[in-house]
Order: sequence, then structure tokens, then C-alpha cells
Amino acid sequence: MKLASLAGGRDGRLVVVSRDLERMLSAATAAPTLQAALDDWPVVAPLLNILSARLDAGEGEPFRPADCVSPLPRAHQWVDGSAYVNHVELVRRARGAELPPSFWTDPLMYQGGSDSFLAPQAGIPLRDPQWGLDLEAEVAVVTDDVPLGTPPADAAQRIRLVMLVNDVSLRNLIPGELAKGFGFLQSKPSSAFSPVAVTPDELGSAWDGARLHRPLEVWINGQPFGRADAGVDMTFSFPELIAHAAKTRALGAGSIIGSGTVSNRDAGGGPGKPIADGGAGYSCIAEQRTVETLRDGAPRTPFLQAGDRVRITMNDADGRSIFGSIDQQVVPHG
Repeated sequence: MKLASLAGGRDGRLVVVSRDLERMLSAATAAPTLQAALDDWPVVAPLLNILSARLDAGEGEPFRPADCVSPLPRAHQWVDGSAYVNHVELVRRARGAELPPSFWTDPLMYQGGSDSFLAPQAGIPLRDPQWGLDLEAEVAVVTDDVPLGTPPADAAQRIRLVMLVNDVSLRNLIPGELAKGFGFLQSKPSSAFSPVAVTPDELGSAWDGARLHRPLEVWINGQPFGRADAGVDMTFSFPELIAHAAKTRALGAGSIIGSGTVSNRDAGGGPGKPIADGGAGYSCIAEQRTVETLRDGAPRTPFLQAGDRVRITMNDADGRSIFGSIDQQVVPHG
């Protein structure tokens, strides 16, 4: 089934959405919010499935992604991994930092702010263009309760939903924060998630229980920027990321675990190529700038400025949108 949250209250109003993203039904009789549904999933999920079946039969009112807030407008936890080590290696190279060998065996992860996510079609606020505003297109999963010390094999059974992410980054603030040795804070403003979150069974063969095998499409100002396959070059699977997060703590239902920026190498094992050069392109501007620096001696692609528009989406094998689109314009703030 497919779930979304409409504006209303701090935690939105839960609706069930048709597979074609055209119609919806209120889920108020089952659960008022997505968090409430996740808190009592074994009881609520069958009720939501009944609503989904009614949508399949043609019921429902029009669904408008523009009316959506994040599926979880605020979450108990948002932790983001860097499962695509190719991406980590490139962005570290851009700032002259070596990649420790342990990054290939031990997932990198940061804990982000989860009290105020951006709506999927809300503007991305930019206070200072010099901060280097960048998008990061990712996949994320939402978990059930995950006990302390859960191994990857069991963590796979704790995945309840899948969605897309724009993990907004301020690239020029990152080096100074990391130099303090205490991680991201100001350089990671509010993220945005796709209008719709889906249960893994909706993904069919594209979901293997650990990775989502579909191209993640990124558009900037109406031009194709990236179409990296989320199932390729993902060094750490979602169950491994969940187990990593749960190594020393239990995770509450509604925890969001991000994949990190989706990134593919080229066929020869080197950095990916731009779409214009026949490659899969990139899921963030920083990667393209790094490749430009390696190839041309200096970056040419600017970071996002006020007025720029970003769209992140993923289609199924028949070309139909799975999650709806994150569609945001950068807006000046302050």
C-alpha cells in the first residue's frame, strides 16, 4: 500500500493513496497519523490494507501531492548513512581528505534533525548563497521498533516503509564543522521526503529485501542531472544500516534510516560520468564538481541559487511514478 500525510496539525492527517497516485481515502478510521499507525502496526496495517483495496476498486477522491507534508512531518529519529562509498570517496577527495579503509567495512552515519522536515513541494530556504546549497537524492526506509543489538538478518524484517529523500546540504559549512571533530549540525538543514511512502511489497522485484533496484531520477531546472541506480554500488544494505544504528541503542517505531547519496561508478570502475557524456549522472552537485575538478582542474557547476528548481523521482519498470516527486524551488530566506 501507499501512504501519505496531508497538512493538518503537527503530524499531518494520514491518507491511503492509490497505486497510480491519482486517488486517496482518509485513514482516520484506522489511525489519525502515520506515526500512530507505526506505533500499532500489526493492528493498523490490516485496516489500511482494506482501504487500499477500496481504492483498487475505484473509490477515493483526487490525490494532490501539493497538499502533502512529509509522510512523517516530524520523526522520533532520522539517521542517514553513506552506503554508497563511491560518493564518500569523491566528496572527501574534493576537500583533500583521504578515505580511511574502515569506510568500506563499517558504515558511516550521522544523526540529523527530525523535528521539522520540509514538505515535498515546499521551498528550500537559503539564507546565504555562499554556504553552497546542494541537494542529495537518496532512498530511505522507515522502521518498526528495532531492539538493541538487532543483527542485519533480523533488521530486514523491521522495515515497514520505503520513500525518497532530498538530504539538503550546505557544502561550504561542512569542512569547518567536521574540523571540530563533532559532526554535522548547521551544514545539514531540514530534509524533504517524497509525498508518498510505500510498503516494500509495492515495489515488486525491484525490492530484494535489502536494496531498491531502480534508477533515481534527479532534475535541476528541468534538465536531467542524474539517474543512478539505487541498487548498484550500495556497499551497505538497509538491514546493515539499521543494525549499525541499533548497535548500542534500540530504535523506536517511525525511525527513518537514509541510504546516503545514491552514486554509481562508471563501467570501468572510475567516477561516474555526467548524463551528457553517456553516464548515469549524479545525485548531488558536489559529485559533479569533484569530477569536473579531476577532469578539468576546477569545478564549473555552481551550487543551487535562489530560483533553482530540483525534482527527485523514481519510476517503476512501466514508467509510472512510485513515490510521487520531491519538487522544490530554492527560495531566499531572511
